[in-house]
Amino acid sequence: MRRQRGVQRKVDAADRVKPNGKSKSKGAMQAGARQYPVPPFPKQHHAKPGEEWAIVPAPLYEAPFWQGSGKLAGNVALITGGDSGIGRAVAVLFAREGADVAIVYLSEHRDAKTTKAAVEAEGRRCIILRGDVARRAFCRKAVERTVKAFGRLDVLVNNAAFQVHSADFADLTEQHFDTTLKTNLYGYFHMAQEAVPHMKPGSAIINTGSVTGIEGSKERLVGRGLKLFKVKRVTVR
Repeated sequence: MRRQRGVQRKVDAADRVKPNGKSKSKGAMQAGARQYPVPPFPKQHHAKPGEEWAIVPAPLYEAPFWQGSGKLAGNVALITGGDSGIGRAVAVLFAREGADVAIVYLSEHRDAKTTKAAVEAEGRRCIILRGDVARRAFCRKAVERTVKAFGRLDVLVNNAAFQVHSADFADLTEQHFDTTLKTNLYGYFHMAQEAVPHMKPGSAIINTGSVTGIEGSKERLVGRGLKLFKVKRVTVR
């Protein structure tokens, strides 16, 4: 967490000198059975790694109209970055499909507890595991604790990632570059390599990515698009 916030402080300082000129939102499409938040939203700036409970308006994740059908009944899923955002939504919907869930998070205790409560509200079990996926020793411990708690591991979702824009290539520091690769590449590699020995044929590893990896971004010379995979499901045989 200290490393990520150190990178962000340097980027913020560069932005104050030369703003990155992000585009304004064009509004939210209303295409569901409920109203979605519509801009303008209050200006806010959150320190890395970010805490979802502090965001206004609160991000949506419940999918109240989705009905589960037992697709993951009896399975166990380990989700990195599962405390908030995409990871939280995946955890809740996996639970709705019948999976017990282990959540890996960096430091966002309040968010992780909210996700745990949401999974349990779906009638499934959940454990939360604090640590940094950039460290192989933690990845091994996370997998071992998941297997010990639930007796198996069927699905690994590599979702935890780090990205901060860099308005100018010259502003990109070695610390920024190293933090991104250690999280977005090494983290995926460590988690997968530790998980596979515990998985049986038919298990799956899901690696998430970003549209940045497909379309690119002038502000994100290194970021979530820089991963081993964009979006790919790997089946264990």
